[in-house]
Amino acid sequence: MSDLEYEIPDCPLCGSSQRDRLYGGETGNPYAVCACAQCGMAYLAPRATEQQVLSLYQDDNYFGGEDGEGYESYSDQEEALRRTFRRLLSFLNSRGKTGGSLLEVGCGFGYLLDEARPFFERRSGTDFSRNAVESARRFADQVWLGGADAVPEDERFDCVIATHVIEHTYHPKQFLDALIGKLKPGGTLLLAAPDFGSFWRRLMGNRWPSFKYPEHVLYFDERTLSRLMKERGLEVVEEVPYPHAFPLPLIAAKFGLTVPQALNRYNMWLPATTVACMGVHRV
Repeated sequence: MSDLEYEIPDCPLCGSSQRDRLYGGETGNPYAVCACAQCGMAYLAPRATEQQVLSLYQDDNYFGGEDGEGYESYSDQEEALRRTFRRLLSFLNSRGKTGGSLLEVGCGFGYLLDEARPFFERRSGTDFSRNAVESARRFADQVWLGGADAVPEDERFDCVIATHVIEHTYHPKQFLDALIGKLKPGGTLLLAAPDFGSFWRRLMGNRWPSFKYPEHVLYFDERTLSRLMKERGLEVVEEVPYPHAFPLPLIAAKFGLTVPQALNRYNMWLPATTVACMGVHRV
């Protein structure tokens, strides 16, 4: 994206205007990842305006972009994503959190919704990409174009999942309120995001793949994600294990390497790339 307008927000978690720069902000890079001096929440400041970034998500090429924006060949990661989602859903099932109805906000091509077929009687989703919505409709009972506000007002669900979505949101408190508003009493909300507290971020520094500008504007660890969920009224908030499978060529590329063609079809499980928490909505 070129010719962007920039803004400098206060901390999205506690509202403080005091921050310390951690990454970025060097010559030629308008973005900087900062840490709130009061609560430690990490976020992007400066950042592009919300409307400009929203137009990026609505672009038909967002899930197949090769220009540094969006996903690199999202469909090429299908098997790795499906394996990741199967493990997550199996964990939820082991904790008695499946059954009934599921809403996935930010469902992409619908791979999680498809893998959820054995676990939920009714599966619904939303996404801002029209292409993603058309793809996801093959795997779900209904998929709406937009965010949680695109879901009909009277719809409520036993479980709401948003994986790798909240790091894109400009108003995380309002985002959580919208998700919680779609839950039935006693329903479960699960959120997942890149883990800012991981050893990968400390090891890779500025090269950490989740420093994805301009889309990622929030950077959570277990402490800040669980705090946000508790402050919005969720109970029994706990961390959820979330190992993530990635195609081997994608992992190699992040380190500036290539793998032999014969290995392109293999996936690798990586720990600690994602932080996930779930909580219960009580009325």
